[in-house]
Amino acid sequence: MNDGASAGGYAGQVLRVDVGGGSSRTERLPGEWIEKYVGGRGFVAKILYDEVPPGTDPLGPLNKVVMAAGPLSGVFLPGSGKTHFGAKSPATGGYGDSNIGGHLSPELKMAGYDVLILEGAAADPVIVVIDDGKVSVRPGGEYWGKGCIEAETALKRDLGEDFEIAVIGPAGENLVRFACISHDFGRQAGRTGIGAVLGSKKVKAIAIRGTHTIPLADPEGLRELGKSMYRACFSKPGFREWTPNGTAGVTDWVNEIGAFPTRNFQTSYFPEYKKINGDRLRADIHLTDKGCMGCPIPCGKYSLAKVAEGQAHVEGPEYETIAMIGGDCCLADINEVGYANYVCDELGLDTISAGNVAAFAMECYERGLLTEEQVGRPIAFGDLPSVLYLFRKIAAREGIGDLLAGGVKAAAEKIGGGSERFAIHVKGLEWTGYESRYAPAMMLSYATADIGAHHNRSWAITFDVARGRGKMEGKPEKVVELQHVRPLFDCLGVCRLQWVEIGFDLEWYERVFPLVTGRKVSWDDLLRVSERVWNLTRAFSIRHVPGWGRAMDRPPARFLEEPVPDGPAKGHLITADQMSELLDNYYALRGWDNNGRPTRGKLEELGLDDVAKHLWG
Repeated sequence: MNDGASAGGYAGQVLRVDVGGGSSRTERLPGEWIEKYVGGRGFVAKILYDEVPPGTDPLGPLNKVVMAAGPLSGVFLPGSGKTHFGAKSPATGGYGDSNIGGHLSPELKMAGYDVLILEGAAADPVIVVIDDGKVSVRPGGEYWGKGCIEAETALKRDLGEDFEIAVIGPAGENLVRFACISHDFGRQAGRTGIGAVLGSKKVKAIAIRGTHTIPLADPEGLRELGKSMYRACFSKPGFREWTPNGTAGVTDWVNEIGAFPTRNFQTSYFPEYKKINGDRLRADIHLTDKGCMGCPIPCGKYSLAKVAEGQAHVEGPEYETIAMIGGDCCLADINEVGYANYVCDELGLDTISAGNVAAFAMECYERGLLTEEQVGRPIAFGDLPSVLYLFRKIAAREGIGDLLAGGVKAAAEKIGGGSERFAIHVKGLEWTGYESRYAPAMMLSYATADIGAHHNRSWAITFDVARGRGKMEGKPEKVVELQHVRPLFDCLGVCRLQWVEIGFDLEWYERVFPLVTGRKVSWDDLLRVSERVWNLTRAFSIRHVPGWGRAMDRPPARFLEEPVPDGPAKGHLITADQMSELLDNYYALRGWDNNGRPTRGKLEELGLDDVAKHLWG
């Protein structure tokens, strides 16, 4: 077994910080973790499964926040700036994680650590400062209450510009269940509410500075292959068409296939989409491009949005924000979408969930399920002041915001009146930017994603279009394949967009892995790691949430009962019987029982014998 403290690509240490007591300690990175889980998301899943017991309150002191780098993080390769955060999710009660770009994981490794584990809870606000081998928990009261961008600016001023900062905003401080972590003035670990877990621990920020080098097995070989990888990116046919608009460039395609969330997913086509698409962003508000470490295709679009309320610099909006705040809330002006994006960034709200929750509230208001007295003012689709009002109330947990701060699932349970049917989520995590009533593979992807509704686990909608959107055959197979390939990037610590958007070949990662780590493994070996992690996160949620299984692997009633009313997908939906058939086939392919529970045989096959004992005795 490899010694994690001496393996190439790894700093070799785990840092634990007790934020309540202020103490810290280091441990050697176990070689078993490297072999079985690789890094990043794999380390997060392993630690949370082992160390967070069932029954733990997601916002209590026994929950832990894990931050982890991968072996390729910080190595000068395309898109090597990815960092993984994880905790028991306050949004779902199950396994939660979120990925963020920028420069955090390279800095963590150069400070000497592959993993940071935050334990306990402070009585008063703190910041965690990691300056190479010097670790301190410092008073953070002067930053508490500040927005993410304001706080990051102040921390860089006070600590030094060369510190990399992860910070929460007022939403995290106030325990909003979809609060995010912000970094680099516009990057977010947005999903599953980990910002609220930091808030529950009174941790305003994590600041990291490192000066060490990252050990490499074959520096010269890596240098040559790395240059070839960049040349391959630049030569791809999609390189020039992708870079100008970034993810916002997807907007036209999603509308034209009838998959764009509109009016709280009442329909799937937004007639005014050209007012908020990538071309409009580029023409009206774009200032410059912005990328993460080592990125050859910078998707960040730094912009200046101007509205009646004022103007703001913002990174974005990217596609998911355009979909959920633009289409789903019916804002038909890229300046308005950009400004709402900025407000979310400053407050520390995940734009995906925030847009979804605001749209849900507006539909409830239209239907008379929320009154003007309850809301505090009239609210309407297409009205920017309505959207901003809801975001600010949610972040402060004031009035209607307190009801909505738990997300659409919790809000619908309190509002009633049939609102559960159009609360668009899976397992408590709000749906993202692809309406899927005419996309069976994408619908199955959302239903079975391990953290709740999220597109990045298996972006299968292109397969739906290519294979035939009305066909069910081959869809479960493709979802399982993608659920192994895509999360593997999170284990390695690199961005998947080179592969997704410009067709960068997967074989490059098999070639580069031994040059970094000294370990020669096949792509199939790496995919086996991803399958192991997928089963581990499923087991975590089964142990923590009663009923986590088939009954929860399903889309909201709207998608099973209401055909799309207009647009390119008009008349289509996935029936309950079709959904059941998709799940049957998916579970069989995974080696799970008919309730979606990993079998003893599958877990033992993956080397998860301890997990098999927990689930099966």
